[in-house]
Amino acid sequence: MARLILPCQASNLSKNCLLGLVSYAPLQASCRFGSVGHSAKNICKYRQYFSTEVNYWRNHRFPYNSLPGTKKVSQRLICSVATESLAKQFEEPKMDTPKEIFLKDYKQPDYFFDTVDLKFSLGEEKTIVCSEIAVYPRVEGCSAPLVLDGVDLKLISIKIDGKELKEEDFSSESRHLIVRSPPSGKFTLQIVTEIYPQKNTSLEGLYKTSGNFCTQCEAEGFRKITFYQDRPDIMAKYTSRIEADKSLYPVLLSNGNLIEQGDLEGGKHYTLWEDPFKKPCYLFALVAGQLESRDDTFITRSGRKVSLRIWTPAQDLPKTAHAMYSLKAAMKWDEDVFGLQYDLDLFNIVAVPDFNMGAMENKSLNIFNSKLVLASPETATDADYAAILGVIGHEYFHNWTGNRVTCRDWFQLSLKEGLTVFRDQEFSSDMGSRTVKRIADVSKLRTYQFPQDAGPMAHPVRPHSYIKMDNFYTGKFRFYIF
Repeated sequence: MARLILPCQASNLSKNCLLGLVSYAPLQASCRFGSVGHSAKNICKYRQYFSTEVNYWRNHRFPYNSLPGTKKVSQRLICSVATESLAKQFEEPKMDTPKEIFLKDYKQPDYFFDTVDLKFSLGEEKTIVCSEIAVYPRVEGCSAPLVLDGVDLKLISIKIDGKELKEEDFSSESRHLIVRSPPSGKFTLQIVTEIYPQKNTSLEGLYKTSGNFCTQCEAEGFRKITFYQDRPDIMAKYTSRIEADKSLYPVLLSNGNLIEQGDLEGGKHYTLWEDPFKKPCYLFALVAGQLESRDDTFITRSGRKVSLRIWTPAQDLPKTAHAMYSLKAAMKWDEDVFGLQYDLDLFNIVAVPDFNMGAMENKSLNIFNSKLVLASPETATDADYAAILGVIGHEYFHNWTGNRVTCRDWFQLSLKEGLTVFRDQEFSSDMGSRTVKRIADVSKLRTYQFPQDAGPMAHPVRPHSYIKMDNFYTGKFRFYIF
């Protein structure tokens, strides 16, 4: 996975004055309140102080023209004073206490998944997700409860071997679904959930943006799609059936090979996808929308014919020529240098302007932010072309270093990312100038990683614990191997 980093100018405002007001100038007098909840009578005692402060602001203009993202209406400043207590002004939402995860606490799961069959019914207001999972215990006769991760899901039904579970057979918490006493041997778990991609502003799991459905499951987004053991050491074979309105979503994509498609009643259609190789759930992907593709083919060393497609909004299609060249170059280079051939019949890339990550290596369905795919001679620089070559190569190389061979847990993130970065650096060096590439990589280290290592966010390549997995994705994992 690659993060998209865009330069931005930080705000020069850093200080807060009395009662949380942003001060445009240093306070010229000191004033302390015993508590915020004063009566209007007591606050009037400080009228002279406030008048002095407001007059100071009027006579000393703020040195910056305007705050970022705001319109300049007037130079006059209005000071408001809150008279209610903090308890009345702000009601903190109830949130779960963050749980710290430690490397030393890792243990194998009590249950593994063999196959996962997913069915999506995409709708304008809600989406129904049906999952059928073949479960088997790590140790025969295991009596431990089956704990599934799930966030922002509405449970419709849960069955084991076709039999609906009673309320006393399971419990549902804010972030987990627990099956108290599952069968001691192999069994089939069937779960139906209702989700709301249109309201999913976290941009994790399945969400809808600019008229398209899209997914981002690394690191822990799959739990926002259905109840599951959302951890990388749970690897299973997936099939995915997607149903949607054909006029609104003519393109329905997922992982693996397309094995079936057709029309349904009511103006709908479906596609059925099968990925024959086991993978962790963070590599699951789904895209649905109005997209067009640039098509090409690649013949592997063993003679397999692979269909290549780069999907974008129609207006962006002419800008994908260099991306297709980069993909074919990466496939050929991986065969020549590492002896690794692509292992499916189809490779899809989707480029959309509002994908929240820079790029994601989902098995056979890479999803990119448009900035890292689109280029035209009229506007793109040499650096743009080089960046597209490197990122297209990086996500493709993950097919083996990250997808087919993956992590035990997220503490091993640096293994898949570091090794794949090394591979994409070698690829870019062989395709261009090794000296120039080396200088560029060191420059990135100095620009992004050195400041972090010298600041409060410094951490080792493999930390001993974490609270939020997303904080792992820093320059350290992308640049530490040379």
